[in-house]
Amino acid sequence: MPSKRYKKALEVLDARKAYSLKEAVGVLAKFPKAKFNETVDLAFRLGVDPKQSDQMIRGTVPLPHGSGKTVRVLVFARSGAGADAAKAAGAEYVGFEDMIKKCNDGWSDFDVAIATPEAMIEVRKLGKVLGPRGLMPNPKTGTVTDDTARAVKEVKAGRVEFKIDKAGNVHVPVGKVSFAPNQIEENARAVIEAVAKARPHSVKGTYIHSCTISATMSPPVRVDVREFSNN
Repeated sequence: MPSKRYKKALEVLDARKAYSLKEAVGVLAKFPKAKFNETVDLAFRLGVDPKQSDQMIRGTVPLPHGSGKTVRVLVFARSGAGADAAKAAGAEYVGFEDMIKKCNDGWSDFDVAIATPEAMIEVRKLGKVLGPRGLMPNPKTGTVTDDTARAVKEVKAGRVEFKIDKAGNVHVPVGKVSFAPNQIEENARAVIEAVAKARPHSVKGTYIHSCTISATMSPPVRVDVREFSNN
């Protein structure tokens, strides 16, 4: 049963219309607010086949105004320059054998894991532990690197990952409802452009079937993405 707040939001929204990004953010701003600082998300339905290895959409994009979320970072690195740089850049947890053991024992009190290529020789054995939680370091997302300081800074500044699910959908956080509308719009624009550029060459026909923007407790607002791609 929809709440009174949700019903009031529906009164502001034309569910049949695909709004320009600026208009969509404006509609979102008019919705009644929840009692907490809701996360703003973009959701895409893509015309790809996730079962085909060449159609796996995945990447990262820096948000111009950050995500509004405090990101806890774990860095797997042997003691040395990589470990020292990670600590100096603000990583909450830095280690090697000790951190691998903690993860194997079920610990996952972090949001992003980064590893040096050298450390990955052992860290890849955590695939069954970290993989299902989406926490496994991956070269494609910039989380396997010798430049640990840069990786930590980018993640903490608001770099977000996007990845297609089994149903061909992508969900990406683009900020908080407390952000100014122009900040949400610019963050969302960066994500839409990144997803549009990630179109595989093998995809024929329409690539982005739909895109919506919504807050945690709000209805979705359809976004017209024709300006972003030769869909």
